[in-house]
Amino acid sequence: MPSFDVVSEVDLHELTNAVDQANREIGNRFDLKGTKATVEQNERVLTIIGDAEFHIAQILDVLQGKITKRGIDIECLELGELENTINASKQTVTARHGIDKESARKVVKLIKETKLKVQTQIQQEQVRITGKKRDDLQAAMSELKKAKFGLPFQFTNFRD
Repeated sequence: MPSFDVVSEVDLHELTNAVDQANREIGNRFDLKGTKATVEQNERVLTIIGDAEFHIAQILDVLQGKITKRGIDIECLELGELENTINASKQTVTARHGIDKESARKVVKLIKETKLKVQTQIQQEQVRITGKKRDDLQAAMSELKKAKFGLPFQFTNFRD
């Protein structure tokens, strides 16, 4: 029976490359020279450090541009609260990985509402969709691409 998995993954290597490129550009920018402006990475958590709130906004803009150019959808980024201290500002940005249970239920509900002859199954951080016909699976893919869940979806493990 044909099937595929709906996942939401972030390539850590590409994310690291994007952070490195952003730090290089921040170091070369005239308006950010001589400031504390940097982006630090700890696995999927990025910490943006700057002197003031407007520096954080500029650094975030550079970072999002570099992430987009590396082929990562910026919908996976979850912005944390901005922390202001006397001499610095910080903001954490988390790269979400996997489909949470609530989003998985929304995916299952959307597929059931389309009345396609497919079955859905939630498996940890992914959703498996199986059906008898390949066309039904492709229709399910197109419905998921149209819908906005706030997460970028990838379709993997397509089997006939």
